[in-house]
Amino acid sequence: MNGRRYLTIALLPVALAAFLSLAAHADNFGGVRYSMQRDQLVVTMIYRGTNPNHKFSLKWGKCQPNQEGGLPGVTGEILDDQFDDREEQDFKKNVRFSLAGLPCPRPVSVTLRTAPRFFYTLTIPG
Repeated sequence: MNGRRYLTIALLPVALAAFLSLAAHADNFGGVRYSMQRDQLVVTMIYRGTNPNHKFSLKWGKCQPNQEGGLPGVTGEILDDQFDDREEQDFKKNVRFSLAGLPCPRPVSVTLRTAPRFFYTLTIPG
């Protein structure tokens, strides 16, 4: 029994280090807002890499009717064209995504997702 306890204690820092390294190096949201004048999402992306020239794209999922609050909902995945870039420096970039191709009627609940597990949800008015 003591051997199992020592193994658990010894592996805990390794597991914690692996978890923190994933969280520290993933693309994340610095902020998200809806621009009514331009009908766009304005997303501040925080990411790591060797250069600031990452390009981000938005891939919509299917519209899900009658989500929480009675609104339709949709998830958009933000993709980084340099997802495998070595993580040497921190960068921040404002990116704009048009809502012209939004697959749901408005008002709609939009959840943005980026790898590996960062989410941001907002409501786009009608």
